[in-house]
Amino acid sequence: MNETTPGAGTGRELPALRRRLAAFAAARDWQPYHTPKNLAAALSVEAAELLEIFQWLTPEESARVMTDPERAHRVEDEVADVLAYLLQFCEVLDIDPAAALAAKIDRNERRFPVPEGPGRRARSRGSAGPFRDESKDRNLDRNSP
Repeated sequence: MNETTPGAGTGRELPALRRRLAAFAAARDWQPYHTPKNLAAALSVEAAELLEIFQWLTPEESARVMTDPERAHRVEDEVADVLAYLLQFCEVLDIDPAAALAAKIDRNERRFPVPEGPGRRARSRGSAGPFRDESKDRNLDRNSP
């Protein structure tokens, strides 16, 4: 976000951006198309477009992606698209994304306490990562033979 963007760096960026996106969609009569299903699908597509930039890069190349101006611009555009659709999704379903994230971090801090002692780094890594939905894990367990 540049310095001329209203709300930049004030801590009020997400609500201001949500309002701006809602006004943008309303001015174009796009609300009938901004259903939760459509916005979730669009979010998925934009996330895939972000992933596409990294698809054939080595881990080292991916870590340096922002040093290439053309790739950096593409990454920033796709991040903006992902965030825009996520904020629009939150607007439609009246979800406070910051509160949802804070609650998820709280749950993960309880679910994944910091290990103590030697080898703590190896034990603290889960293959699915801390933001995996535990309910999906329970469903897998229930369906296991």
